[in-house]
Amino acid sequence: MVAPGSSAAHALLGILRTEIFQGALVPGQRLVEAELARRHGASRGTVREAITLLGNEGLVTRERNRGAHVRPVPLTEAIEITEVRAMLEGLCAAKAATAATAPERRGLRLVARRLTEAAEGGDVVSYGRLSQEAHLRIREIAGHGTVSAILERLRYQSMRYQFQIALLPGRAVRGAGEQVRVIDAVCSRDTAGAERAMREHLEAEAEVLRGLAEFESPLRR
Repeated sequence: MVAPGSSAAHALLGILRTEIFQGALVPGQRLVEAELARRHGASRGTVREAITLLGNEGLVTRERNRGAHVRPVPLTEAIEITEVRAMLEGLCAAKAATAATAPERRGLRLVARRLTEAAEGGDVVSYGRLSQEAHLRIREIAGHGTVSAILERLRYQSMRYQFQIALLPGRAVRGAGEQVRVIDAVCSRDTAGAERAMREHLEAEAEVLRGLAEFESPLRR
């Protein structure tokens, strides 16, 4: 149940966002206010506001006389988003390598250790959460407000595919290794290495998405 109050819509936003990412709410599915209000113990007004916020993040579309639906993100768009992220997050990694304080470096190394443990233990949910935490921490350390705002929107639109990628055999372990290399470079103040490692990590994800697109293409003919 979502507690009442000014933060209720944002709390419900987080719940619905997770349901979209994990496939409980599927692309094209209609979001019925009354049903969501009953399921989550929220008011219709809170649900309406949360759906509006999802729309602002590019996760939901509204059509006249059809209401709100989970927005399908085509694989081609997800590939483009990941390519843009590689460039922008590479910049953030380079800046973080210069700016990181000793406590921030310790925090990153802790995330790296937990990320590796989750991947090697097959805990994909924890791996996904820690992967997002690693990216967010690096962005915050970089302190580039403009890039961070752009990445926040892009992150939500592509996260559904990131979860699917993590489920592929061996991908979580490889992804963890890629991110550990990013963190090692940041913590070593290796600006060029941090940027290169981040770009390679996200370009590897883009390559996986391209493979999925090639697999899907014949099925649609």
